[in-house]
Amino acid sequence: MKVAVVRETFPGERRVALVPAAIPALVKSGLEILVEASAGSAAGFADDDYRAAGARIVSRDEAFAADCVLCVRTCGACGAGWCADRDRLRAGVVLIGLCDPLSSADACREAAERGATLFSLELVPRITRAQSMDVLSSQANIAGYRAVLLAATSLPRILPMMTTAAGTLTPAKVLVLGAGVAGLQAIATAKRLGAQVSAYDVRPAVKEQVQSLGAKFVELPLETGSSEAAGGYAKAMGEEFYAKQRELLGKVVAESDAVICTALIPGQKAPVLVTREMVARMKPGSVIVDMAAERGGNCEGSRPDETVVIDGVTILGPTNLPAEVPAHTSQLYARNVATFLAHLVKSGLPNVSADDEICRDTLVARGGQLVHPKVRERAGLPPLEATAPAAG
Repeated sequence: MKVAVVRETFPGERRVALVPAAIPALVKSGLEILVEASAGSAAGFADDDYRAAGARIVSRDEAFAADCVLCVRTCGACGAGWCADRDRLRAGVVLIGLCDPLSSADACREAAERGATLFSLELVPRITRAQSMDVLSSQANIAGYRAVLLAATSLPRILPMMTTAAGTLTPAKVLVLGAGVAGLQAIATAKRLGAQVSAYDVRPAVKEQVQSLGAKFVELPLETGSSEAAGGYAKAMGEEFYAKQRELLGKVVAESDAVICTALIPGQKAPVLVTREMVARMKPGSVIVDMAAERGGNCEGSRPDETVVIDGVTILGPTNLPAEVPAHTSQLYARNVATFLAHLVKSGLPNVSADDEICRDTLVARGGQLVHPKVRERAGLPPLEATAPAAG
């Protein structure tokens, strides 16, 4: 089987699907690895590095002629670059990458209509045996780290307490909203930098994790019994709940020097946690890093990939923090995708079994149609007949 790695075309995307270190094991397993020329350059990996690892350097057209194409972004996650890639697809090709399937079902349907077999890495189930394939977690981990560094460099003060001959500087107060993978790493990073850290999450179950990192868990008198969905993700709540939450959070936000917003609901608009009124109550010079800006934002007024100043408060809306440190995020992504690919091959790729949860949950398109129930629903399509082959 020929497996190709393509160069990313999404603006600002510097990651690559496979790094040279991941190539030898795949070659040893019997796969022929093709890499598009300059695919790894933005992440610091030269074509010669790939050649030395056992890959063959090819053109983009040659890459898309392979049996399987690996990418970081494809379909709806690829932006305008998807149009050109879509027209390169041929029937039977296996396409693996981040697809944004729940928000961009139409792009996934276009891949299906061209006969591609599409696997979405956002849909890897959060089960023990799939942890080494969990792209969202590996990338969010680095994003949480990076978000704190952005806040630290934007603040007009330092994060740690410092005692000097000229006096003592008190530590900055950092509030992290959302204690998922990104939030927990943000907490850990802010603590390492010496800040006084507190965190809030709608899921009370994460309190122990927050406290284990040395942060204070903010508890609000809210009913949160149904706040956690399958897989450990936060569940969307009603507007009445969010209104009460914002009211109670206002005082905590006002006392913070930096707020890191990480709250996301898969496939849905991000909940607004910080309103304009809450921003107005913060001290001038305070900083908010809204990691949910691409999904509408946790903070009113944030704009994707822009820095805005409202009432003296700087609000940053980065949308692709992992791409800012592409060497390490590519290394992690490559481990995820190589493990996932090996699992598919072991399962009989391209004829993977519907009995395997990992294969079944990530398979979005096959045989000319969308086969994933949730993606079909988002595309406005009826459920497949029970007798239709969903995955093999």
